[in-house]
Amino acid sequence: MRPTLRGLGLAGGAAVLLAAGLRFGYPELAVLGAAGLLAVLWAVLFVAWRPRLSLSRVADPDRVPRGEPSTMILTLRNAARRRSATLTAADSCGGRPVPVPPLRLRAGRDTTVTYPVPTHRRGRIPVGPLRVTREDPLGLVRLAQAHGEPVTVWVHPRILPLSAVPAGVTRSLDGRSDRVPQGSITFDTLREYVIGDDLRRVHWRSTAKMGELMVREQLDTSLPRLVVLLDDRAGSHTPLADGQSASFEAACEAAASIVAAAAREDLPVTMHLVSGAEEPGRPHLDTLTAAELHRADAGTFQTATTRLRQQRFGDTLIFVTGPGGRDDLGQLGTVRQAYPVLVAVLLGVAGEGPSGQGAGMLVINAEDGDAFAAEWNGASGW
Repeated sequence: MRPTLRGLGLAGGAAVLLAAGLRFGYPELAVLGAAGLLAVLWAVLFVAWRPRLSLSRVADPDRVPRGEPSTMILTLRNAARRRSATLTAADSCGGRPVPVPPLRLRAGRDTTVTYPVPTHRRGRIPVGPLRVTREDPLGLVRLAQAHGEPVTVWVHPRILPLSAVPAGVTRSLDGRSDRVPQGSITFDTLREYVIGDDLRRVHWRSTAKMGELMVREQLDTSLPRLVVLLDDRAGSHTPLADGQSASFEAACEAAASIVAAAAREDLPVTMHLVSGAEEPGRPHLDTLTAAELHRADAGTFQTATTRLRQQRFGDTLIFVTGPGGRDDLGQLGTVRQAYPVLVAVLLGVAGEGPSGQGAGMLVINAEDGDAFAAEWNGASGW
């Protein structure tokens, strides 16, 4: 509870009038001073009554691509049985206050307020709590309270339409690596027959040896297993402007588009950051939403490639970086034994040469996300 400037002025003036009236024998001044102090006391008692409020908050939707609409829905309920309350409120959205129209809360009734959430920038937007302010009619005393738990709206990168994904890789009998866009079936193991299995898959030689029906278990070994490596080093991207790096935002859009294209084709895909800051088990789009630029030393990229080479998350590696990542393409080639298909996507490099094959990998140059989608769809590397 805090007095306003008007309340402080009235309290101070009333005290002076009351003291002067009593000291010099002017009852009129004493009455005016007492009336002013009573007004301040009444304002304190008026504001001290706190309505019993309950608040529910829903973001619709709470995950949205950048630029798409999202609405915050606030529902307030006055739990009092008899007394109504008139309140002013302001919500916090992304650290900025959002004014809410004056609330007239009837006893036992719900009041719903909606407002749009700004989604023009990628990232996590914390919304709440609602700050409810109660003030007396004379504007002498003000009381502000926070209500409700904050929620987070996830503004994902834009997903651009990609018409193709890299082909899978399988080993031929003559030692070559073949690219097979739709995958192929190969023998994996033997297991006991289960009712419903196709009898054409029965392995009769093993059945005769084991004395019970054995069937072949087959595996699609050439199905592409994509690994997206996003470069989140500050030195690899264009300088910040208004708190954002243009090439890094384009890189996030490119990575999100590749992940979405892989999901559309039912292809397994994993997401990794050069800094290693990703959280295991978090959805890929959430990882891209939370991604930020990090200051990194010279060995950070080498550590990332060593981890990829040792753990072999897939067979197709897509490295998404900015203009400063061009110098690391040679180091990227060291993982070729583990990832036969290498794709490097350089964002923010308009006018630095067309996309194409280079250094044993497919290199795609683009200025922004839209240019990347056009270059990707026109590439002849898959």
